Amino acid sequence: MFKKIKEFITGKKDIKKGTRIVINCESLETRVALMENGVLEEYNIQRTGTRSIVGSIFKGKVKNIEPGLKAMFVDIGMEKNAFLHFWDAIPAALDSGMEEVNRGGSKKKKRIQSQDIPSLYPVGSEIMVQVTKGPIGNKGPRVTTNISLPGRLLVLMPLNDQFGISRKVEDPKERARLRGIVEKVNLAEDMGLIMRTEASGKRKGHILRDLKILVDQWQEIVEKRDGQPAPVCCFQEPDVLERTVRDFLTEEVDEVVCDDLPTVTRMQDLAAQISRRARRRITHFSNGLAIFEHYGIQKQIDNAFFRQVWLPCGGYIVIDQTEALVAIDVNTGRNKGGGKDVDKVLLQTNMEAAEEVARQLRLRNMGGLIVVDFIDMRHRKDQQAVYRAMMDRVKRDKAKTQVLPISQFGLMEMTRQRLNESLDTTTMEPCPYCKGHGQVKTPLTMSVELQRRLGSVLGRGRDDEKSLLVVVHPEVLNRLRSEDGERLVEIERRYGARLTFRGDPAFHREQVMLADASTGEEIRV
Repeated sequence: MFKKIKEFITGKKDIKKGTRIVINCESLETRVALMENGVLEEYNIQRTGTRSIVGSIFKGKVKNIEPGLKAMFVDIGMEKNAFLHFWDAIPAALDSGMEEVNRGGSKKKKRIQSQDIPSLYPVGSEIMVQVTKGPIGNKGPRVTTNISLPGRLLVLMPLNDQFGISRKVEDPKERARLRGIVEKVNLAEDMGLIMRTEASGKRKGHILRDLKILVDQWQEIVEKRDGQPAPVCCFQEPDVLERTVRDFLTEEVDEVVCDDLPTVTRMQDLAAQISRRARRRITHFSNGLAIFEHYGIQKQIDNAFFRQVWLPCGGYIVIDQTEALVAIDVNTGRNKGGGKDVDKVLLQTNMEAAEEVARQLRLRNMGGLIVVDFIDMRHRKDQQAVYRAMMDRVKRDKAKTQVLPISQFGLMEMTRQRLNESLDTTTMEPCPYCKGHGQVKTPLTMSVELQRRLGSVLGRGRDDEKSLLVVVHPEVLNRLRSEDGERLVEIERRYGARLTFRGDPAFHREQVMLADASTGEEIRV
């Protein structure tokens, strides 16, 4: 109560408390940050002219079938054909996070098997697919025939007749109420739906209104599908702002703050379709300051994307992303425990690391295989505590994540659903200096390699190669002058050559040029 009175008098809210979505709109980029008690938990960006295709629905054409891969490639109008595994073409069962609701009168259908897929979708046939994973590197998008349209309270499955309720709705009475609504819903045959967690506590009228929006949306998709030849995009996944209203504007979110008035108006109009209360939580930030600076987000973003991330206890984690997996190493760093039991110090560091690893995976949108090398703990109960902490933190992750207990080598293996390229890949490119190695050769290494190259050139005995100009980076030149001068003089004596050295600051440290000193023509080794 005191907090609300203070906010009313001052007109300011405590920016460090509660859950808040902060949106920064710029000419080239829109950024969305989810804050919990002042800590950045999720971060998304959308660049002008680019848009994720995950969730978009296409009518495509089967181009070829690969029985050995148990997959087919589908032309959906993009540069690379989409990859459709046979298993993704079979009507999917509800996952473990859903409780199936059996409605009376539903007919049992013959189960489609993977061997049936080539005959169902021969080469040249048209097929309706939805993108589940965007193109990554030189791979095309991955698609499925199990189409779903997510709403705020429901998920409509227009080609699957299953009905379910999220198991996160834990109250038995509420589950019974939602089950009663599901059983009486009037849907066309072959359509199904899932009650999302957000449907808990919502009136039947609100749920049915959400269903009507989704059914109307599907009718528009069908009209586009039937009205145009393949390949054609029948439905494009909403942009980052619409997804924010749909997925994040829940009862747990205290407010949404945006620094662009037209965007605020647009989001309020979208939220008004849901509820007036949701609309009132979207406000315009207009005090002239940079919104991410005001809420302390920019500093957290800058700190979060370093290779080394510090923990509150003084320990740190090191994150290395390779092509095959993400490797994360946990270290005690400055955490010496201050006289505490060593086992408690290690447990504290690993517990904080588990929390930070789960957060970093969401922030950086990293997926695939993840291996975390925790500090070795002697007691099995401590290992179990770290495992439970990790399981608890990944529950909030919208990407499907599987976690295995810590192995006897102190490693925790995880897999995280990879929907798009990671944020690092999206916003950065390999360093043109080190070519992605993350390291460059030392001046000593360059001196060794240069002397070897000089021996190769001068050893050929050609007269036009006896007087050479050697151009190197200034740091390498300093090494040659200060420590390797005698060795270079010895090379001149041995081959009867004359060497002239010059430093060029524009050169890469690993770059060396040998040229004819009289003509300046470069000599190839």
